[in-house]
Amino acid sequence: MHFPTDINLLYDAIRKVISLTADQCETTRLTNWRQYQYNIRTLKRQLRIIGKLRKSTSKDEEKKREKENQIIEAHRCYLELAEKFMDKAAGTVAMLRDDCSIDEIFLDPIEQFLVDCYRQSDQIRRRVIEGEVIPHDEKMFSVFEKHTEWISKGKAGVPVELGLRVCVMNDQHGFILHHRVMQNETDDKIAVLMVEEAQERYSNFTSCSFDKGFYTPSNQIELTKSLDLVVLPKKGRLSLADKERQNSDDYKKIRRAHSAVESGINALEVHGLDKCPDHGIDGFKRYVALAVVGRNLQMLGAILQSRERENKKAA
Repeated sequence: MHFPTDINLLYDAIRKVISLTADQCETTRLTNWRQYQYNIRTLKRQLRIIGKLRKSTSKDEEKKREKENQIIEAHRCYLELAEKFMDKAAGTVAMLRDDCSIDEIFLDPIEQFLVDCYRQSDQIRRRVIEGEVIPHDEKMFSVFEKHTEWISKGKAGVPVELGLRVCVMNDQHGFILHHRVMQNETDDKIAVLMVEEAQERYSNFTSCSFDKGFYTPSNQIELTKSLDLVVLPKKGRLSLADKERQNSDDYKKIRRAHSAVESGINALEVHGLDKCPDHGIDGFKRYVALAVVGRNLQMLGAILQSRERENKKAA
């Protein structure tokens, strides 16, 4: 996973198309892609030319236009070269499909990467040559991990993260009771669901504290039905009823303990969950679950060590 731009995503996709197609050609003794490594290097050279170009900051309009034309021409050459390799690969794949000795399972990944190639080349043409703004929902941030999302948390120093959000629920002892990998979900959409799933496992789960991001009027109403005490800070200006609710002793007591969940989040990140080495969405979910188990084992170990120290001290 690297910082995504449409030009390097196109390079990633074509690089895989060329290398995978060349592997199958070598298996069947076709000579269509004997120079596949040279082809990849040629494409990368054109990518680097584009990467070095910058828009002109000159006040001279003629110099600005000249620089813009240079950028457009470099992108046009890149697209022409890429589309040449894409068309050649598509023809080779069609030829290989006619060969009964090739299992289709080896050709499907090539066609999937070809779809990515056509999508990225179309977006580059629309953005650079036609001057169109690409809608956010059409963008992809990795051709390898397609579940990757663009996460803007608004935090100082970390304006953007690439990955998936993970919601965790801690108990008062620091153990993680429940977690959820949030695919195309926001906090306010999963608040009720997290509580319902936790209550299926723990019948004595009767109160919960949330961040402000989980608040909606409907969440407040639904959570009140299933919990004895809901600590859900409201966004914006508070009404008299909200002030009275948030100033109650029980509300303040649980709210003061809410910061403990940040310790659990930080512990997960420190112990490897800031990056996922597994592939695919199933691998991502499995890695998160293993990290949660590891964190709970760590907490259990800390409790056992503390008891052992106390017993030695008493002895």
